[in-house]
Amino acid sequence: EAVASGDYGSVSEVIRDALREWRLRRKIETIEAAEIRRLVSEGIESGPGLDADAVFSRLRARFVQPPIP
Repeated sequence: EAVASGDYGSVSEVIRDALREWRLRRKIETIEAAEIRRLVSEGIESGPGLDADAVFSRLRARFVQPPIP
């Protein structure tokens, strides 16, 4: 279909292009997985987290204005 529509000159061009795209997608997936592992590691090494409820309570107290009567 891709050859018949004129997008490619031959079936081999379609196959070569598909292989290039497949290789690129695999490379991107590998890079993304490595970046996720790095970020998780960085988070673990940064120490204990903060209690989300306490953080949001402080933010609400600081930034949420009481309703006007």
